Amino acid sequence: MILKIDNVTKNFGGVTAINETAFGVAPREIFGLIGPNGAGKTTMFNIITGNYEPTLGEVFFKNESLKGLKPHQIVRKGIARTFQNIRLFSSMSVLDNVLIGFDFQARYSFAESILRFPRFIGEEKRIKARSMEILDYFDIAQFSKDKAVDLSYGQQRKVEIARALATNPDLLLLDEPAAGMNPSETEELGEIIKKARHDFDLTVLLIEHDMKFVNQMCDKVLVLDYGKTIFEGKPSDAIKDKEVITAYLGDFNHD
Repeated sequence: MILKIDNVTKNFGGVTAINETAFGVAPREIFGLIGPNGAGKTTMFNIITGNYEPTLGEVFFKNESLKGLKPHQIVRKGIARTFQNIRLFSSMSVLDNVLIGFDFQARYSFAESILRFPRFIGEEKRIKARSMEILDYFDIAQFSKDKAVDLSYGQQRKVEIARALATNPDLLLLDEPAAGMNPSETEELGEIIKKARHDFDLTVLLIEHDMKFVNQMCDKVLVLDYGKTIFEGKPSDAIKDKEVITAYLGDFNHD
């Protein structure tokens, strides 16, 4: 398993957001973390990425514990994420937003950047070229000079995923990537994610409420309800499970 969640519990005061949850994600798998609102899905993402420390249990990535690591250290290990509410730098161009993802990979010193030594200039050219390649992959290279916030919602989501890929992750966490998109945008995004899994050698862990999208995308799902696992298996089986249906109060249809 590239990611292993080992009996993780997270308490906030007297509230248990995650309750002894355990699961594993295999390399190059698209794994869905689903459940009703308040189930603890985003809390789990925040634990994996180092924004929260688990009260109990541990997270392992490539068989190495992430205990005590800061978010930027976890990015360096090979984990990147997007957010439910798109977080782009509003004053920056599309290209600059993606360039930020390459910051920690830069192979030059601060002094070299100030004095603009040849190694700095060469590295900047390489990073810019690679950023444009990623934007082209998402079919948004033509907007590279535009402010990211001037793009449509679906295009902004692509920019955010492109920036995450710029960190060269092995594991990509997507928090409701299809939220706010129309059906055609959702379908296009799904195809891009599936293709990126192979082209970028990615493992994907995603949170999503659109069950049609989940069923088309995911190899496996884990269903949380009030922080506790109630189902793990194929998405096609999850939508037939009585406990899962009850957790969604019956509002859980698939065609």
